[in-house]
This record gives sequence, C-alpha cells and structure tokens, in this order.
Amino acid sequence: MVLDCEGLSKAVLQTPELTEWLAAAEEEDVRVVVSAATLVEVSHPKINRARYEWTLSRLVVEPVTREVARDGAALLAAAGLHGHKYAIDAMVCATALHLPRPVTVLTSDVEDIIKLSQRRLRAVKV
Repeated sequence: MVLDCEGLSKAVLQTPELTEWLAAAEEEDVRVVVSAATLVEVSHPKINRARYEWTLSRLVVEPVTREVARDGAALLAAAGLHGHKYAIDAMVCATALHLPRPVTVLTSDVEDIIKLSQRRLRAVKV
C-alpha cells in the first residue's frame, strides 16, 4: 500500500479512515510505503511534528532514485502530462510500480494516479 500526500496527511491527522487502513495493513502484514518526495509535499509549518515523526516511524520511506525519477518522467510522457504539475504524483506512481503487486495507492487524485500508472495501480480515494 502506498500513501500519497493526502494519504500521509490523513495518517498524521489520525483520521478514522486512514487509521482503519493502517490497522488492516498491519494486521495483514502489508508494507505501507511513502515516497520521499511525498515527505516534502506534506510538510508545512503547522504540521504536528511529533505525530508526523511517529507516523513515519510506522512507514517505509522509499527514496527517489535515478531509476524512479526516470520512470516517473516516462510515466508523464506516456500520459501526456507536464512535470510542473504532476511531478510528485509521477514519482509516487513510479515508486508504487517498483513494489510487488498488487499495489493500492491511497490518494485524493484517483484519476491522476490511474492515468499516470496506465491503470496498473489500484487507486482509492481518501
């Protein structure tokens, strides 16, 4: 399971929906992954740092490697999208596509994730 910015934000806020997803993932021994790029996207001055750090301690943070960046750029090109607006979504998709399948992305941008991944990822709105 992969969290995008909205998924991570809701995990930090401990919303009931994300708490249920995380509990189910833990119960089923499913890795919960977040792209390092998402850590930057979710950062803002009012974030509860203690909850943020605690949440991250429960997740696997995947780096944005050269390979992930190249794959993200290829996803953008295939979808006909511009990196200025969709760069982080593309990196989230590239990260998710490097994981063993099936992969679910918890996101507020279902359509973008589906388009970028060419329907290879399951996207669930959170």
